[in-house]
Amino acid sequence: MSITKPLPQYAQVPLLPLIIAFLMLQPLSTDLYLASLPGLATVFAVPASTVQLTLSMFVIGFGGAQLVAGPLSDRFGRKPVLAWGVGLYVLASLLCAAAPGIDLLIAARFLQSLGCCAAIIVARAIVRDAWPAEAAPHVIAKASTYLSFAPLLGPIAGSYLQVTFGWRAAFVALSVMSAVLLLFVLLRLPETNHHKNPHATDPRGLMASYRLVLGSREFWAHALPGALSYGSIFAFISGSSLVLIKVLGVPTAMFGYCFAFGVSGYLLGTIVCRRLLARFGAATTLRIGSAGSLAAGVLFLALVSLGVSHWAAVVGAMFLTMGAHGINFPVSQSGSVTPFPHNAGTAAGLMGALAMSVAFLVGSVVGATFDGTVLPLAATACTLGALIFVSMRVLAVRPQEAAA
Repeated sequence: MSITKPLPQYAQVPLLPLIIAFLMLQPLSTDLYLASLPGLATVFAVPASTVQLTLSMFVIGFGGAQLVAGPLSDRFGRKPVLAWGVGLYVLASLLCAAAPGIDLLIAARFLQSLGCCAAIIVARAIVRDAWPAEAAPHVIAKASTYLSFAPLLGPIAGSYLQVTFGWRAAFVALSVMSAVLLLFVLLRLPETNHHKNPHATDPRGLMASYRLVLGSREFWAHALPGALSYGSIFAFISGSSLVLIKVLGVPTAMFGYCFAFGVSGYLLGTIVCRRLLARFGAATTLRIGSAGSLAAGVLFLALVSLGVSHWAAVVGAMFLTMGAHGINFPVSQSGSVTPFPHNAGTAAGLMGALAMSVAFLVGSVVGATFDGTVLPLAATACTLGALIFVSMRVLAVRPQEAAA
């Protein structure tokens, strides 16, 4: 019997394909319209910094919603929270597609992020509900294998949608996909939370959990480098289309392939991460990954400072930065949650919220500093690489402290 099969009562439900589809909403929500970002500035006659808010507001909404989506599903059940979340996502995607101005598009993207977050958080909770504890890592690993196709193929599909139909096509595609998912939720998804907690959203209990996690140095030693590492890849997510298409003249139809190559660095980084963990352990693996982030940022800035202004330099830097993130983030995620066996959900939500907050700041900086050259993106990438490197070493917990 396959270890990734759910408990017997869920054997007739396509839970794993549904979970994969829910998890894909996040990368597709961003990557499918990346090629449209330069065009949006022209269509709406606004600066690049304003267009970047369509990314930044999605990130900040997604980060904040993590703090409440999990507790809501603990109290009211997985299915109702998921149904309302995906329903909101469908409505918000339609609003994005029909937006007559940039202000409504930004607001609709924020609503879209709330629905997307509910889908992601509940999908992870369903894995805990519907599979034995020892099978959960295998389920997530298998889902991640399929999930990797979203950031690889999403930008390519988005590039062709932009060239063929214009920027609204990406949001029409997201509307159709999420509507199909909503139909499956309503008709096929069973309730997997059979132990609802009526006190899950009690403000006093939530605040006590937050104080416990945020007061731990071990949490910050993993969460802060991890959040900064996520910020380093978000610099490329938010800035690569502007730099490659507008500054370096990469055809819009080819942008998706450039972005997909950069994302392949992340896949390679996760494979390297597993090898390093088996040989050296988590602490050394994070040290190596943070050094990789610094090296990628310094190399990128050095090349740009020396006058190298070519699309290959940007794509190469993205590949190296994504690869380092593939080493950093798995260690940071597990390390920030492991010390809190009774508050794992709270710790995971806080770590996610911190990562999204950093991404929001990075996206805002990338948009505000864009000056028609590659230099601001390179400087941002180098600064984040240095912050990852320094934060990991300053906050590192000594073995005796961790044991205590």
